[in-house]
Amino acid sequence: MDDYLNLFVEETSFYNRIVLGTFLPESWWGPLPHWFQGWLRNYIGGVLLYFISGFLWCFYIYYLKRNVYLPKDAIPSNKAMLLQIGVAMKAMPWYCALPSLSEYMIESGWTKCFSRISDVGWLSYLIYVVVYLVIVEFGIYWMHRELHDIKPLYKYLHATHHIYNKQNTLSPFAGLAFHPLDGILQAVPHVVALFLLPVHFTTHIALLFIEAIWTANIHDCIHAKVWPVMGAGYHTIHHTTYRHNYGHYTIWMDWMFGTLRNPVEDEVKKM
Repeated sequence: MDDYLNLFVEETSFYNRIVLGTFLPESWWGPLPHWFQGWLRNYIGGVLLYFISGFLWCFYIYYLKRNVYLPKDAIPSNKAMLLQIGVAMKAMPWYCALPSLSEYMIESGWTKCFSRISDVGWLSYLIYVVVYLVIVEFGIYWMHRELHDIKPLYKYLHATHHIYNKQNTLSPFAGLAFHPLDGILQAVPHVVALFLLPVHFTTHIALLFIEAIWTANIHDCIHAKVWPVMGAGYHTIHHTTYRHNYGHYTIWMDWMFGTLRNPVEDEVKKM
């Protein structure tokens, strides 16, 4: 068992060497405890992913495709985006504690994670990924909904994110502009799933960081019309009504629990 758990430690150590070794002298991070190396790596990776994805996406939709996807009066001001960046950067050190904690629990053998796809086979791996995503979708839907329905949670946590409630105040940089505890709570289903079914370790880590790209995408106010994806068109409605479209990747949970509102139908009604 110890030999198998060492596979997880070797993998996280490999990631540490790639990220920390690229940006910092080894004499700075080498003596640090393994868990702290993981947090620092997640922090550097999270910041880079946030800024690279945010700047590239904003450059594309607000500059290269200016007035193509969004009318001029729907483009957020630089001031609004800088405020979003400030909120996200204050929360980023805390966000990175969650994947660091999940890595520690995995390395300690507390979860059902497996290291190699060959341990379960490709068919089982794919089934586990699908079930994992269903658990995450269900968990994030209800966590998000309760952050609205439970008034103290909304007032002291989620309201920080909902000050961005119009097209011209939303941008890809708003994707991680949360109160730190709010952002962590909405990501907790990723960790809970590790105790419920076997999950491939690398896939779990990758999906956690894909969250940063996904949240940037759903705050750009562009309705992609890709069924059943809970894209920015649906999420923009969530920011304007506060009572619809709590889902994460798909519309299914909102459809099942009666909170779905379709942006296409909204446009027809306005016409």
